[in-house]
Amino acid sequence: MRITPDSVILWSFGPIHLDLTIATTWAIMLALVLVSRAITSHLRKEPPFPRWQTAAEVIVSAIRGQMREIGLPNTAPYLPFIATLFIFIATSNLCAILPFYEPPTGSLSTTAALALCVFMAVPFFGIREQGSLAYLKSYLEPTPIMLPFNIIGELARTLALAIRLFGNIMSGSLVGALLLSLAPFIFPIIMNLLGLLTGTVQAYIFSILATVFIAAGVGSHEEKTPAKPDERKA
Repeated sequence: MRITPDSVILWSFGPIHLDLTIATTWAIMLALVLVSRAITSHLRKEPPFPRWQTAAEVIVSAIRGQMREIGLPNTAPYLPFIATLFIFIATSNLCAILPFYEPPTGSLSTTAALALCVFMAVPFFGIREQGSLAYLKSYLEPTPIMLPFNIIGELARTLALAIRLFGNIMSGSLVGALLLSLAPFIFPIIMNLLGLLTGTVQAYIFSILATVFIAAGVGSHEEKTPAKPDERKA
């Protein structure tokens, strides 16, 4: 029973190793790129719309709605990043129903990389919206004494974001493997259904937390900037 797919080495050349996590991650990214390309190149502007386009619009509308509720009325600058996080994590987790598949999100290296993306996205969006000086001043609020604590808080929440996703996916895989070994003819279907639900929930939680962190980083600017007309209608 493996705790992480990092232990499966597919190819090695000196200090360079290609493990199952890297191979699976790149395979999922390639598949998502190809599917996205196929979808965006066949979009229709007039009805009747195909079912796949309707499903894609429902997903995008739901993500935008959640972002607005959290505090990002103008969702356009942040939608590609947040939606990519959700779709990648959800796809990685939902593919666990495939035989012999091990989700890359069950590796701490993958979840840490995703958390670092969020960690870098917060100051990126914050500086772009508020300017460097205004964003850096936020670390001195409410008093300059809070500077080290605010920095520690940024690092701590990034670590928590990575460990939360890794722990949930890894523990789910271990529990599922244990139950399947005890009763292989009873639990497979139930565990697959629970895995689908858990994988979707974890993708949702991760993307929601990323949105919360970004909204906090650009909050003061978003409160002063009204939503664009097309954003209100979307």
